[in-house]
Amino acid sequence: MINLPPDSRGYPVTIAPINPSPQSENSPIPPPPSSSPLPPKFPQPKFQSDASPSMRTPSMMSPSNGARGGSPVPHMSTPPGPPIFTSPVLPAAVPFRTPPATPQPVAFSSGTSLPTSSPPHFSNGLAEIDRQVSDVIEETQTVDEAAYVLFSAHKVLKQKKQANIPSLGFGALVCPGREISSGPQIIQRDPHRCQNCGAYSNVYCKILLGSGQWQCVVCRNLNGSNGEYIASSKEELRSFPELSSPIVDFIQTGNMRPGFIPVSDSRISAPVVLVIDECLGEQHLQHLQSSLHAFVDSLPPTTRVGVILYSRTISVYDFGERSVASADVLHGEKSPTAEDLKSLIHGLGIYLSPIREALPVVNSIISSLRPYKLDIREPSRDRCLGAAVEVAMAIIRGPSAEITGGVVKRVGGNSRIIVCAGGPNTYGPGSVPHSLTHPNYPHLEKTALKWMDNLGRKAQRHDIVIDILCAGTCPVRVPILQPLAKASGGVLVLHDDFGEAFGVNLQRASNRASGARGLLEIRCADDILITQVIGPGEEAHVDTYETFKNDSALYIQMPSVEESQSFAISMETKRDIKTDYVYFQFSVQYANVYQANISRVITVRLPTTDSISQHLASVQDDVAAVLVAKRTLLRATTAAEAVSMRSNLDERIKDIALRFGPPLTKSNMHRFPKELSLLSEHLFHLRRGPLLGGIVGHEDERLVYRNLFLNASFDLSLRMVAPRCLMHKEGGTFEELPAYDLALQSDSALVLDHGTDIFIWLGAELAADEARCAAALAACRTLAEELSEIRFPAPRILAFREGSSQGRYLVSRLIPAHKDPPYEQEARFPQLRSLTVDQRTKLKSSFIHFDDPSFLEWMQSLKVGPPEPS
Repeated sequence: MINLPPDSRGYPVTIAPINPSPQSENSPIPPPPSSSPLPPKFPQPKFQSDASPSMRTPSMMSPSNGARGGSPVPHMSTPPGPPIFTSPVLPAAVPFRTPPATPQPVAFSSGTSLPTSSPPHFSNGLAEIDRQVSDVIEETQTVDEAAYVLFSAHKVLKQKKQANIPSLGFGALVCPGREISSGPQIIQRDPHRCQNCGAYSNVYCKILLGSGQWQCVVCRNLNGSNGEYIASSKEELRSFPELSSPIVDFIQTGNMRPGFIPVSDSRISAPVVLVIDECLGEQHLQHLQSSLHAFVDSLPPTTRVGVILYSRTISVYDFGERSVASADVLHGEKSPTAEDLKSLIHGLGIYLSPIREALPVVNSIISSLRPYKLDIREPSRDRCLGAAVEVAMAIIRGPSAEITGGVVKRVGGNSRIIVCAGGPNTYGPGSVPHSLTHPNYPHLEKTALKWMDNLGRKAQRHDIVIDILCAGTCPVRVPILQPLAKASGGVLVLHDDFGEAFGVNLQRASNRASGARGLLEIRCADDILITQVIGPGEEAHVDTYETFKNDSALYIQMPSVEESQSFAISMETKRDIKTDYVYFQFSVQYANVYQANISRVITVRLPTTDSISQHLASVQDDVAAVLVAKRTLLRATTAAEAVSMRSNLDERIKDIALRFGPPLTKSNMHRFPKELSLLSEHLFHLRRGPLLGGIVGHEDERLVYRNLFLNASFDLSLRMVAPRCLMHKEGGTFEELPAYDLALQSDSALVLDHGTDIFIWLGAELAADEARCAAALAACRTLAEELSEIRFPAPRILAFREGSSQGRYLVSRLIPAHKDPPYEQEARFPQLRSLTVDQRTKLKSSFIHFDDPSFLEWMQSLKVGPPEPS
């Protein structure tokens, strides 16, 4: 990862690959390109990731002799200006690389139909496979790869000019750590990989039945299989999971424990260390104690825990004392020295202990916490959060770190440090002054950012994830703490208090499955170019030339592999596509919580088309909206940039209508295409919601939302963009409705799921009937808990009645359609047709006039015809 510029607060940073230049090879970063006299109007797609400054791009192959030429060096910059949709997208170099698995040797059987003297890549072999090959896969698939990879469209346009329209774009969301009930096929042997490009054998490969050779779908190279794929018919080949399913998990048998059984009992628990703010007032402390007691009671018996408190000093609690809460105390003014840590770690204290043995001691420690007594304002209290995290890392690594020269003994998955913070880091390393008016504040802030980032990177190198859970009313200086969580692979979450939502997130932060040392590989057909990646990863630096001759894969190193993450990948076509299908392969290698090394391989085949109408019909509005939102939010790092990005969305809507929408009669306007009607509503929600709009008050909150969104899974990302509205019906059932304010009917109850928040709204008439209101509220709470059962971070759940001040939380998230003409209201909100005349009159009179435009008014202000109702 790189050191962020002072004005950058986003998760990923921009890496804009450039063409090779004759400048010095000693400099890995070329000077920025000269500025254009005419700044672009819309952002050209760049490659985005949490990447390192020493990024390398794949070397180019010479078409004549296959020798390697010079390697182009990418240029790093802060996010670019808005893109010009009318100009073609400039091609970018493939971003980054890293080590592949050991290649499989090619072995030809005696029954091969290829000449034994001919290498498999010779033309005579390819001609033979075109005549003899058997397609293993039919159109039906045994596993749905959409659980892991979601494309913005199911058909790819063949024409480059049509496909590379940046206002709509094409791409995919990859969720490499996602677990589903059906699960992928599991193979306990090493995979077969293409010796030319490194791709894995898969369900779409063509197989020479007589010889067992297989043709790579990425580079079309012919490879051997050590005779494994020799078969009399293609039905025989279906016994190989990788040839019958688009998703497979390979388990490396050499590193697997004997008798490995992947069940919960065999999970190896990594330690969890609580780092707790000691500067809390009495009310906050009482809530925190309740949440901590519930948290430790919920931990699996084998989980090793540690407890550290911090203020001006650091208290490391010793579990060796069974009858009293005892702690060793270190100063927090500076980082602990080697001598400090040596005396701590090699002493007689027990700082990590299985919860089944330490539970009484941990509960006594939590009960012994006392509120802050000094008469000092909350923001000014001294908190040495940075030094406390350093000590937590030291006790996790333990004496083995010194014995093995800094190489920590591996455990299953990632160790976790969970920081419970009630205020900013204002003392010791990585701190900033109490007052923003300090004369040297900008410099000290820059120093603190760099220090926190380095500490997070150090944690990541030792498989330690740092989650920072903040609560209370005191500003925590999010920009300072964010790099610490981000660089380690953790998250930073803000809470209103240390109550229920905080306690749930404590449990989910410690219990969520987390793979360690993840490596994501992305391979595409030669016609496809990856232009941008947004997600929780960074560059991997190992050259694969010695292993695979023509490996042009994009490699991403992941600090952790979790179900709550995803990568947004933007793509273009390099040239007109001549084939009927294009292939994509995604593989993630990681060590899971059972200490087994996993290689998950996902292969996707998409058909191509010349028809724009077929392409539009195949567009997945939800996925396309999330991809557009992530590209947009990446550049909204400040409040001013968020305003600019709202204008960016306006221009995007106009450009999509101009290029894909039908012209309106007697007008030079175009109607937004009906096939993308849901996309336009999603982007309207994005424009108004907490990610870009003004309904969230503090910039720190908006920054946390944006950073969380850039790495979030598809499900959470979609809900953060577009809320889901459900109306309670008699009998305890729910009806899903468009998220319009026309749903605010006084005799009903609503549940609005907006990702990080779930709101329950009770109409005034319903609230007047206590029995009905209680039943509806109970049903709504049950639904809210079910919707967020496995979500991390757990959302805040708020319930309120019509007319209350909190009602604005929900009303501000609904599209204000009450001003639209009645025929438009019915067309876009069909539930209105079920209301009586009196009910519709009462509903209309309940709205208060305000200037916020409706969806239709917004589209008309852009001089775009609204899409026809679907």
